[in-house]
Amino acid sequence: IAAGELVAGLASPGPADPPMATRTAAGLRIEGVLDHVVAGPHLGLVLTPVRFDGLLVLAAVRTDGPGVASTALPTLDRTRLQARIRFDGAAAAQVGDAAAVDRAVDLLLTAVAVECAGAARFCLDMTVEYLRTRVQFGRPIGTFQALQHRCADLAVLVESATSTAWYAMWAAGADGTVDPVAAPLAKAYCADAFRRVAGETIQLHGGIGFTQEHPAHRYFKRATSTDLLFGGRSWTRAVVARRAGITA
Repeated sequence: IAAGELVAGLASPGPADPPMATRTAAGLRIEGVLDHVVAGPHLGLVLTPVRFDGLLVLAAVRTDGPGVASTALPTLDRTRLQARIRFDGAAAAQVGDAAAVDRAVDLLLTAVAVECAGAARFCLDMTVEYLRTRVQFGRPIGTFQALQHRCADLAVLVESATSTAWYAMWAAGADGTVDPVAAPLAKAYCADAFRRVAGETIQLHGGIGFTQEHPAHRYFKRATSTDLLFGGRSWTRAVVARRAGITA
């Protein structure tokens, strides 16, 4: 992995049931399907939660082995490939317990939250630069108060997403013992903020923002697909409720 000869990735099952693992004479074998695995077509090694002896454990599976079938999926965001990976008695190795599963998922959700906060900030910066240079009625459109108010609202949203992502990173650095709900909350909030900022980016760019030639649509597609990743906001909030002891 460190040499770049093998691409590894974490596949979070989201709201779907995780694959099932059984112990055989030949070792651990898993059955099940993982949908919407990010970078799935490129992965040589998949880390995934599996259910084994009634508990969730973290397993590693080579995708080039027997019993593994990977199918590329059509995606809204063509810059982030996804795949459906099916396990049919595939050989696996247990690499972590239930705590490792939560830790891995937290790191994944935190990384996504950070990406969303950064992308949202870029969208805002790109929009402000456009409003400064686009001239209409003899003046830069950024001087119109209505557009300034909309950008001010986006700036508040971006700053709050940035602070949320920073806090999730800090909590992750404490091995998840400080705040067990920080990562899923950060993913839910930052992904929603990114989607809203990306949508406003298109609107504030006017006609050019709707064209294929302008990059705004790429950010909107990334924001929309990211918002739905790993079960979307409903799943992340369900994780928060479970970890906070609100639900079983």
